[in-house]
Amino acid sequence: MGNSYAGQLKSARFEEALHNSIEASLRSSGGDPQPIFTQLYLEPEAYPGNMEADVKSKADMPLQGEEGHDPLNGHASNDPEELEDDDDSDSSSPPLPYLQTPAPDGSCTLDGFCQAGKDLRLVTIAAEPIEVPAGFELVGAKSPSIPEHILVCAVDRRFLPDENGKNALLGFSGNCVGCGEKGFRYFTEFSNHINLKLSTQPKKQKHLKYYLVKNSQGALCKGPLICWKDSKTRQFSSSALTSKPSSSSSLSSKENGGASGHSSSPFSLSDSPPTRMAQASSVFFGSQDLGRDCSFLKPLASTPSHKTLPIVPTALRVNGPTNGLGVDVHTSLLSPSQVSLVPQAQGYRTPDLGDSPVSSPMNSGPPKKRHRSWHPSALVPVPPTAVPVPAIRPIVNSPGSVLAVSSPQSLAAGVIQPQPVTAGETVIVPENLLNSSGVRPVILIGHGTLPYFYGSVGNIVVSPLLVSCYKSSQLTESNLETLGLHSNQMLSVEMMILLTLQYLARLASNQIPLREELEQIVLKAMLGCPGNPAISPSQLPWLARLEASVSGGSVQVVVTHNSLGEGISESLHSLSEGPQHQQHLPTYVVIICASKINGNEFCVLVLGKYQARALAEGMLTTNEFLKEISYELITGKVTVLASHFKTTSLGDNLDKQLVRYQRRRKGQVIQPYQGDVTENTNSQEPASMSPPPDSAELLNRIFQIYPAQLTVARSLLSQVCSIADSGTQNLDLGRFCKVDFLVLVPPSHILVHQTAQRIRQSGVLVDLGNEDTSTAHQKSEKYVVRLDADVHTKMEAFMKKVKQNPYTLFVLIHDNSHVDLTSALSGSVCHGELQGLADRVVNCQEVLDAMNLLVLQVSCFPYTLQTHQSRISIHNEIHWPSNNHLQREQPHNELVYFGLRDYSCSLQWGVASPILRCDDAFEKMVHTLLERHPHLHSMVIRSYLLIQQYTEAMMALTSSPSLRDHITPETLAMVEDLINAPSREGSQGRGHMLLVRVPSLQLAMLARERLEDVRDKLGLQLCFAVMLGSPASELSLSRNFINILRAWRGCENEEWVPHTYEDLEGLPCIIILTGKDPLGETFPRSLKYTDLRLIDSSYLTRTALEQEVGLACTYVSVDVVQESKTSTAPRESDGEKTTPTLNDGEELERPQSNGSAATRTSGSLVENGVSSSDLADSFQKPSTSTSQPECLVTSDVATLTEGFKQECDSLGSQLSSNPLKAPNAPRSNYSSSSSSSPSPSSSSTQRPSQSTQFGRVSKSSRVSPRTVILSRAAYNLLSGESGSQLSSFSLLPHADVSWSSPLRPLITQNLQGADQSLYYRQWTVARQHHADYEAPPVLHPRRLLLSGPPQVGKTGAYLQFLRILFRMLIRLLEVDVYDDDDEEDEEEETTDVTTPANTQWPDIEDIRKLPFDLNPRDPKFRKASPVYSDKMPKLFKEFKKEGDNQTQGKRVTKSIRLSRFAAHNAFHHCEQCHLYSEAVPTTQLSECSLHAFSFCSSMLGEEVQLQFFIPKAKEQHFVFNHQGSHLESLRLPLVSTKAHDLLKSPIFTPTTGRQEHGLLNLFHAMEGATHLHILVVKQFEMPHYRKYWPNHILLVLPAMFNSAGVGAARFMIKELSYHNLELERNRQEEQGVKRQDVWPFIVMMDDSCVLWNTYQPTDGSEKSNGSSAIINVSLKAVLQHLESTPKIPLYAMCGVRKWSSSLAHKTPRNPFSRCHLHDFVLLNVDLTQNVQYDLNRYDCEEVDFNLRVNSSGLLLCRFNNFFLMKKHIPVGGNKDFVVKPKLVEIENKAPISPPQYVCAPDSEQTLLDAPAQFLLENFLQSCSHRLFPKAVQNRNNPVLSIDSYLSLSPEISVCYINSRPHSTNLNHQGLVFSGLLLYLCDSFVVSGLLKNFRFLKGATLCVICQDRSSLRQTIVRLELEDEWQFRLRDEFQTANCSEDRPLYFLTGRHV
Repeated sequence: MGNSYAGQLKSARFEEALHNSIEASLRSSGGDPQPIFTQLYLEPEAYPGNMEADVKSKADMPLQGEEGHDPLNGHASNDPEELEDDDDSDSSSPPLPYLQTPAPDGSCTLDGFCQAGKDLRLVTIAAEPIEVPAGFELVGAKSPSIPEHILVCAVDRRFLPDENGKNALLGFSGNCVGCGEKGFRYFTEFSNHINLKLSTQPKKQKHLKYYLVKNSQGALCKGPLICWKDSKTRQFSSSALTSKPSSSSSLSSKENGGASGHSSSPFSLSDSPPTRMAQASSVFFGSQDLGRDCSFLKPLASTPSHKTLPIVPTALRVNGPTNGLGVDVHTSLLSPSQVSLVPQAQGYRTPDLGDSPVSSPMNSGPPKKRHRSWHPSALVPVPPTAVPVPAIRPIVNSPGSVLAVSSPQSLAAGVIQPQPVTAGETVIVPENLLNSSGVRPVILIGHGTLPYFYGSVGNIVVSPLLVSCYKSSQLTESNLETLGLHSNQMLSVEMMILLTLQYLARLASNQIPLREELEQIVLKAMLGCPGNPAISPSQLPWLARLEASVSGGSVQVVVTHNSLGEGISESLHSLSEGPQHQQHLPTYVVIICASKINGNEFCVLVLGKYQARALAEGMLTTNEFLKEISYELITGKVTVLASHFKTTSLGDNLDKQLVRYQRRRKGQVIQPYQGDVTENTNSQEPASMSPPPDSAELLNRIFQIYPAQLTVARSLLSQVCSIADSGTQNLDLGRFCKVDFLVLVPPSHILVHQTAQRIRQSGVLVDLGNEDTSTAHQKSEKYVVRLDADVHTKMEAFMKKVKQNPYTLFVLIHDNSHVDLTSALSGSVCHGELQGLADRVVNCQEVLDAMNLLVLQVSCFPYTLQTHQSRISIHNEIHWPSNNHLQREQPHNELVYFGLRDYSCSLQWGVASPILRCDDAFEKMVHTLLERHPHLHSMVIRSYLLIQQYTEAMMALTSSPSLRDHITPETLAMVEDLINAPSREGSQGRGHMLLVRVPSLQLAMLARERLEDVRDKLGLQLCFAVMLGSPASELSLSRNFINILRAWRGCENEEWVPHTYEDLEGLPCIIILTGKDPLGETFPRSLKYTDLRLIDSSYLTRTALEQEVGLACTYVSVDVVQESKTSTAPRESDGEKTTPTLNDGEELERPQSNGSAATRTSGSLVENGVSSSDLADSFQKPSTSTSQPECLVTSDVATLTEGFKQECDSLGSQLSSNPLKAPNAPRSNYSSSSSSSPSPSSSSTQRPSQSTQFGRVSKSSRVSPRTVILSRAAYNLLSGESGSQLSSFSLLPHADVSWSSPLRPLITQNLQGADQSLYYRQWTVARQHHADYEAPPVLHPRRLLLSGPPQVGKTGAYLQFLRILFRMLIRLLEVDVYDDDDEEDEEEETTDVTTPANTQWPDIEDIRKLPFDLNPRDPKFRKASPVYSDKMPKLFKEFKKEGDNQTQGKRVTKSIRLSRFAAHNAFHHCEQCHLYSEAVPTTQLSECSLHAFSFCSSMLGEEVQLQFFIPKAKEQHFVFNHQGSHLESLRLPLVSTKAHDLLKSPIFTPTTGRQEHGLLNLFHAMEGATHLHILVVKQFEMPHYRKYWPNHILLVLPAMFNSAGVGAARFMIKELSYHNLELERNRQEEQGVKRQDVWPFIVMMDDSCVLWNTYQPTDGSEKSNGSSAIINVSLKAVLQHLESTPKIPLYAMCGVRKWSSSLAHKTPRNPFSRCHLHDFVLLNVDLTQNVQYDLNRYDCEEVDFNLRVNSSGLLLCRFNNFFLMKKHIPVGGNKDFVVKPKLVEIENKAPISPPQYVCAPDSEQTLLDAPAQFLLENFLQSCSHRLFPKAVQNRNNPVLSIDSYLSLSPEISVCYINSRPHSTNLNHQGLVFSGLLLYLCDSFVVSGLLKNFRFLKGATLCVICQDRSSLRQTIVRLELEDEWQFRLRDEFQTANCSEDRPLYFLTGRHV
């Protein structure tokens, strides 16, 4: 039909509607048809192209009672096709006889035969020849009495529709094919002839079903369906609806604005059948929510005189003209006969109390059967019928169980059998019930079978509100256990009746029954009386009347004996008999049927006007009642009410009075700020008006992060880390180096501006490096996206970015995520808003699958996200800290959060004017009006009254003081305050904001228009603004008010306009806030009153109610609260608008470091985004990336003010003049040290009292809680425990969820955070239209939920989280390296040899001339003994100082950003190196071959067998024998080989305990070049290293070295390498290579070497201070440089310098030096063949080796232009060796100290479980001052140590002498030694050698040997007893047991 849209009149459509209207009015005998133009114009279409959705009007439906009814069809067909077409005839209504003409005497009345007795059944006459006249077609008719047969008829083609369902003439012409009778002109006559026996008005559309066609054999068979226009949906293929099965049956939120509510597939809307009532009258018995808390229908009727439009689809209107069947109802549930449960299409799926057929009350037409499609999830909509069947039959199963379907699980419970209908079970609803009695009775389903209803069924409502309370028999075993019940504690029906009566009798006159309340009563009764007292049938009526008697007549009991229908009928008739009975109307009538057959049954008839209306309205969802209101306004139903309000309360005409007053004013307007409303000024000068001059104080906002926000941000961060650490590979934080984000907000323009403003002010875009300071201001809006029609394109762009940047971690923040959680499949246009968008965006597969995307859902009411089907793990929920951290006395200007609970508690303060109030005068007026206008929705009435109240209040204060007595005091006080506050002293022209909440947009526009008009006529237009706050539009404000705001803000920008409510700070105004839900907008501090009088009993879920009151929550001055309440302690404070209350100034948890130049500039100026407490106390500095370390706040912020100018925030001037902030000029925050214990500046004294909103607040200003004015219904719920009703937190948490069990434990006020979440996850389930309904069972691992009360500061918290997340990722990309000051340069003396500083390689002759520096100067040897040399400076002074320091200090580290050349540990993953480090799937480990390699070690004196694990890919580095199985050698290149990428030296890394943390991934350090890297590991650790490094070659040491130190590994590496060199020389010699040409070097490198640096090659121009820039360089470049040294084979060892930050400031004097080399060594195994590492050593093995190499006359050369950075790795590397007793039984908790490491031989001392050498080294390190007392602090008389170096503590210096002949030793002439150390000395040490040395008198000797016998032999061999005196008690051993081979030593004194 083309793309028409609402309001466009197409002629075809007009004609058709007119045609239908005429036809309907001809048929119906009463009731005026729906006006045709209304139908055509008033129904907005869901989508363009949806023309037919509203073509067919309700007008073609005759009134209900007048038509015939369809007979009950008893069979439930299983043939899918039949199901499809049978739907209409399968009415579930009972047969109300349609008056058929009696058949002529003697004629045949058999089913399937015509009256002439001829067979018409297709099966019998298919093969017979049938004569068909021209222009006629053979069609098949269906008779309800024989549904299995098709009857053959001949019908004139003109009266049948074409293939489009159009152009069928009205009327009928047909022939009987049996007897041949022709010319039937009426279908009624024809149906009588063929014995259709109909119970409803015969209609051709209903009974002529199929065309009949001939098959290939020429026999007649069933052909295509006749396409009557009602059945349009038949053309749908099942694929068009492969959306959620239940998408259409969801009542509450899928209405399509009048179009049918089925699936969201693109054609479902445009192709849907006519929706006369748009599913209003349909039964959606799906698992949806047909009530707020049940899935029953929500009946809401209207009277015949006010026809209902499709605008109110779901509200079940059950009266005459509205009975058109809703489209596409997939469940048939009204008659007992037709409930066939189809498992795949959750017909019965509601787990809440809608599990039963009961739930289908109030259907005004036959329900449809569900089409069983072949695809499990596809549903084809079933056509609606043309004939309405009014009878309604809510059915309940046998009395035994209260419900037919016992539990949500029993989907396929089978078919419910038909029940016979008895006459007593039908109730005819009297006409004009609503008009005559003023009440539309509500029947609350109880227990038992309700009757069928006929007649004016629109006048009653059937509610399943309390039915679940009676379903306790359905509790599962586990639920019973949780509740502490046994199955024998179930209540009898009689007890239920009495409890219900008791409950109703105690309800106040202004309360309505609540399901949750009665459930708790039932639960208490079950817990309280284990043995149910039996009540006999005769006692029940008596007890029931007794219970009712206490109610004072408000509850009556009616007892019947046949059926409930009898009692209902009687009550309804007495009600309709007229007003004379009305004074006696009870509020509730409890109808009890004491039937002998069925046992006791009961239901409740609600007749109280207020209660019945509240219950009926409460059954509508918010969407539905807003539609209902729109409908009432559009159709003019409100005109009576509107005309009532045209007069004032005094009876004058309102408009005339206003015009009169306007004329009297003669254009003068009331002058604001002047103090009196009687002073007028000329209306020409309003624009120039500005507030009094003394108000130049500027209103500026500074964004701060307060401690609770910081705590929450940290909790979020730690949760993200735990996701990453969980080992599930769901999040790999190591790969990300950047953070980006997008915030999704509900569709509100103001919220977008507000969030963008927060982002701008927080500086987070600059801190994350996403924008620079200049662009951040403009671009902040693009980080916030509204969930509206444009969201898809923006999300596509975002997801594209996510895919393109795998190394950026994206965070999708879904703010206010509880708003619109409709499933995308059932989403639709609803009340002008798109629904289901959030589901499409946040739950789409792309978002779920992206590994670099975190989803953070933020909500103040997270209950709808916490159901049984939640997608968020409970561990990923972060809750705002709610406990009270305020241990200290708070200063009076402190602000604390004042939230919902505080409002409830404030009722106990006992103050004169409470802040939570109920306007009882207003409620009384409302009640009067409600009784007068029973047809209107109560919110319409409340709105009109509210508008009148405000209007008259304004008049009373200006023109008509006599009106004062007619205005409620609350309204008058608010308006008076609004007008007069700006002129009060000290207000500086600033006033209050008054917020009026009007959910309906039409009513809100009406209110705005009316109030503005009255204000202007009264001359108040300069006093206050009236604004409409609609999510769909921007704020609009008149120019004079904008000028005032600009003046207050000191803003010079002419273009500036307010974008957020906060921008209106100080402006006197009325904001009329509209929209379905408040969406989280923040209001300014000047908001004083929140008027929620329209929020009444339609808001009976926790979220709906609390989010309204949440509008008033804010931060208030602590003294205001403390004055008011003495008992209740103030709540924790925090948030965007307030100051913190806990002095939590700690920095972010991170390893200590002191930010390098690299880090300082990478993030914000303050290292962690929020620095230490003193900065947090003052404000969160708008960050910048400058890195000047100490700038004052003022100057620093001044650089930023440009961006803020546009915000009107002149920070610079404000800060500089701010006395409060001056003390907070940062002290330590910008320095480079990140001390984690910041100075304890008091957070209370140095903080401005109102941070976010104002820069300064005058001393006197106090922030008070806002006053909230509520309706009585809301007030009762919020007053909570103090009132008589239950509190709001016990209500159903959200309309999109339902309770999973009829009874549950009571939720208490203290249940918060995680406990509350657990409760809701256990006891609530998502409804079918909820986005989580079909959530996958696996929780989404990268999804988090942040929940906190409204307006507490969640935005600030998540922005801070982004900041610290980025800092942490940078931390992961940073590494702590050792940064100790180098001690050597100052001690170096210039030698005669100076090499030019820029020389690249050493000259071997120059190097030979350099002296060797014997002393190990590296800071890692600070605790080791210095080695004596000729030039020993002021050493011990330093060591003394060092000694003090050493006790507490660890080595200094510094945080450095990793470069692209870094070595990495096992946690690093990236695309480039994953093949290098990670296993290829599964096969990898088996692809490693294990090879043994044996050789003889002269040193060990035995054959050693080593094991190699060699991955297949690395085998090319090895030589194998011809069979390929035996490993022969490791290939070595030639010295002469030159190649660009070649690395000649194999790299050996000894490593232990660091399989995860060791830096063994050299891929990036080697720039991806091929290299040979061998890990040397202990045997017991081999499996761990294989697991983490499957692609590395492992060299496994023999088992005997499992407890050995690093010396053993170095020894084995060197032995193996020399042996391999010999093998390679032999192998290559055979190939003609000279032996000396084989490359003799290996690299020995520690597992903590992380980065390599060098000085940047200068262009000759060094910096003025002599420093050079240091740049990163790869390990490959360093190695290639060393390997290309000229004459390299002549060097024994080459190495590089250790990095320290001081090196950056000075270039070395000499580019090369001869000194100790360690950590990273290029070792020549050929030259050092005879010098071995000491294989027993644990420590200082490198110093020992270096001294021996040097004394052997070999060259060591250090390249001073290269630096090595070593990472501080706190684990592994033998550091964590714990010495413990050998025998575990000895319970000695005290740690063992080094003096206990030795003992006398054979003593009883505790023996230790540790290697002997380890104990000895540690003993000597700690206790040498006892062995060598003369040497302590005596650098002139060192201890002589021969052939070895052992550390004797830094206080004792050692002189090293090599005993080998021809060795190079220190000249010791004239040196007197203070001691002699002989350690495992060999045969080169002879007595003659010792005679060369001189010792001090009293010098001491220590001889160490392997065992006692060799100790004695050594003493004798060296003739020591000649010069040294020994005592027996001076012999010691290490404290090992004998099998651990202790070492022995003897001490003596020189004589």
